Amino acid sequence: MGDSVAETAGKTQVSQQAKAQNTFSTAMVISGIRCAFTYVIFPVFAPILGVASGVGSGIGLVASIIGIAANIYSIKRFHSSNHKYKWHMTVLNVGVIGLLAGLMVMDLTSLF
Repeated sequence: MGDSVAETAGKTQVSQQAKAQNTFSTAMVISGIRCAFTYVIFPVFAPILGVASGVGSGIGLVASIIGIAANIYSIKRFHSSNHKYKWHMTVLNVGVIGLLAGLMVMDLTSLF
C-alpha cells in the first residue's frame, strides 16, 4: 500500500513539472509571436495594406503585457512544482520580462 502512495505522489510531481514546462513554452511562444509581429509582419505588410504605423505599437503593447503575464505565471508554475531547474527558468523568464518591458517602453514612446 505504501508503494502505491509513493507512486501516485511521484506521478503528481511529474505532472506538475510537465505543466510548468508547458507554461514556459507557451510564454516563450507568446513572446516570439510579439517579436514576429513587431519586426516582420507590421514593418513589411502594414505599409502594403495601408495600415497606420501606430497600430503595430498598440498591438505590440498589448502583446507585451500578455507576454509578461505569461512569463510571471511560468515562474509561479516552476516554483510551485519545485522543478529542479526552477532557478534557471526564473532567470530566463526575468530576462524575457526585461526585454518585453523595454519593448513596451519603445511602444509607448512611439504612441505618445
